[in-house]
Amino acid sequence: MAGVALGAAIPTIIGVIGGGTRWWLALLFVVPAAIVFVGAIVFGDYLRWRGTRYRCTPERLEVVFSLVIHSRKSLPRERIRSVDLTANPLHRLLGVAVLTIGTGQHEKSGHGRIKLDPLARADAESLRTELLHRTESKPAAVADDNVLAQLDWQWLRYAPMSFLAPTLGLAAFGALFKVADWFGAQKGFIAWVFERFREFPLVVTILVLLAAALVVGVVGALALFVEMWWNYRLEREPGGTLRVRRGLLTTRSITVEERRLRGIDLVEPLGNRLVGAARVDAVATGMRQKNDDDKTDYHTLLPAAPRAEAHRVAALVLREPVSPTETVRLRSHPVAARGRRLRWALIGAALPVLVLVVLGLLLTDVLLIIGVALAVVAFPVAVLLAFEAYRNLGHGITGRYLVARSGAVRRSTVALERDGVIGLVVKQSVFQRRKGLVTLTATTAAGSGAYSVFDAATDEALEFADTATPGILTPFLELPGKTPEGSAAAERSRF
Repeated sequence: MAGVALGAAIPTIIGVIGGGTRWWLALLFVVPAAIVFVGAIVFGDYLRWRGTRYRCTPERLEVVFSLVIHSRKSLPRERIRSVDLTANPLHRLLGVAVLTIGTGQHEKSGHGRIKLDPLARADAESLRTELLHRTESKPAAVADDNVLAQLDWQWLRYAPMSFLAPTLGLAAFGALFKVADWFGAQKGFIAWVFERFREFPLVVTILVLLAAALVVGVVGALALFVEMWWNYRLEREPGGTLRVRRGLLTTRSITVEERRLRGIDLVEPLGNRLVGAARVDAVATGMRQKNDDDKTDYHTLLPAAPRAEAHRVAALVLREPVSPTETVRLRSHPVAARGRRLRWALIGAALPVLVLVVLGLLLTDVLLIIGVALAVVAFPVAVLLAFEAYRNLGHGITGRYLVARSGAVRRSTVALERDGVIGLVVKQSVFQRRKGLVTLTATTAAGSGAYSVFDAATDEALEFADTATPGILTPFLELPGKTPEGSAAAERSRF
């Protein structure tokens, strides 16, 4: 709260002084900042600490707040799906941690969670052990053979290979201009920058500034990777849980129960894919969802690492000899699916170009030049991404898993347990019907809740669905008075 108060007061004071107001008048902003700070301590932390009690019984976890108002939360222990520990630098200094207990229900709203903020570190670890149905009174030591993966500093080279690096670089330049604006020096700063490049053409100046932003972004991406994945370990603990520990400044401990695991998602963003890297996400029920203001991705089991390492970890997590994403031979999709992606990519590239050209004809030639330059870049990129998206389409079955792959900028290969599929949705638009294509979606209680096979041939998709989950789609493929075997084959073309 001190950071929030100072973060609001300092720019305000600088702005007031920069506007010509006397400095002593600007100090009046310190008073409301101090009131916010003290009020947050008294009402936000102290009273909450004084009024909160909790207890753990063999059947339930109960948390009671009783001071001015009275509230009670009670969770059956069999509904508890996750128990996560987080400790920021201040928590670590004081020897405490935040314990978050989740049920998997209403995760985005927070109604399905109980947060004990903070507990003594030893108490938090002990309560975590107890809630996860473990018999040990203290956290058990993890044997070396139960450590599935740990940080290899060579993975650091994959951190800048994402869209995060240029985003951080542009954000840093934006923050620099904002600080200059606080002091009323934004115009002078811009003039100073262009003065340094006065002898260079404008295009060279822009390229140099973009290169500088990229360098800053790369440094920021490396620093962010170090902060998030410092001391990373993926462990299999006694009692059937997977535990991810990581973090430099803020330590995080994330738990996934293996009985809630329904598969894995091998994610390969474009930059990582070019250098042969991938990360592994868990597809599990009851996982806590990431909020907009939350920097922790609770599904990630392995950060960007060599693809062979990702396959190895996926196999260990699923207790399989070889990862399903590595062994399955995916069936390619019809050529008509490539045409659909090509058309949509060209339409997406043409719309902004068309807008700029029209505005250029009506307003200024500068917009027209920008539109032409954008077309030169956008159309080839759109075509390449369309072909890449088609090449990445595929589906197949291996053992007890169905596998689906899709995506160009972010390629995702999902291995989902066939027993975890609770429903199938077959969609066919007017344009798909003309080409004999369908989109098949497997619904599940785990992960994102639905995983799709896009633009597959109708016959192949229905056969794939009938094989992957026998009994779910079969009744819809049968004709009255015929055997299932004969009716399914006859009806697939009419589904």
